[in-house]
Amino acid sequence: MTLAEITIEPWTDADLALLRRVNTPAMKVHVGGPESEKQLLVRHARYLDFVPSGLGCMYRIVLPGGEAVGTVGYGTRTWLGGTVHEMGWNVLPEYQGRGIAVAATRAAVDAARREAAHRYLHAFPSVDNPASNAVCAKAGFTLVGETDFEFPPGRFMRSHDWRVDLSSAD
Repeated sequence: MTLAEITIEPWTDADLALLRRVNTPAMKVHVGGPESEKQLLVRHARYLDFVPSGLGCMYRIVLPGGEAVGTVGYGTRTWLGGTVHEMGWNVLPEYQGRGIAVAATRAAVDAARREAAHRYLHAFPSVDNPASNAVCAKAGFTLVGETDFEFPPGRFMRSHDWRVDLSSAD
């Protein structure tokens, strides 16, 4: 497998099983822990509604042969008085460390350049999450600085604010 063979495919109703697979204590350690089944169902419905609502887009990360190994996507949020897109990703533990998250994030940034409604795309990984910060750096984001970021709602964490200007061709 080469990283060029990794694809992202739009989220479907069948991807609820993948959402459950990435909802583990180890995968969610930097974002407040696993969600309840009810919270997962709400998240899944939101992902399905992203494109029709114009709020963003969610994808499954797919290896050659069709195996889904993670998620990547972006939604819309208010940030510093403006409307921006926020990107996030998850790669199953057995596939981490191979560049899959970087390849998928680059593909999702390219898709956002074509489809997104707002100029800026941000990612807010915890300052204590070196892997996700490395994904941002390798995927072409620019580090804006540190910030206190609320995620999930009601929980603040110290995060890096990484940004991509979707109007540029970089």
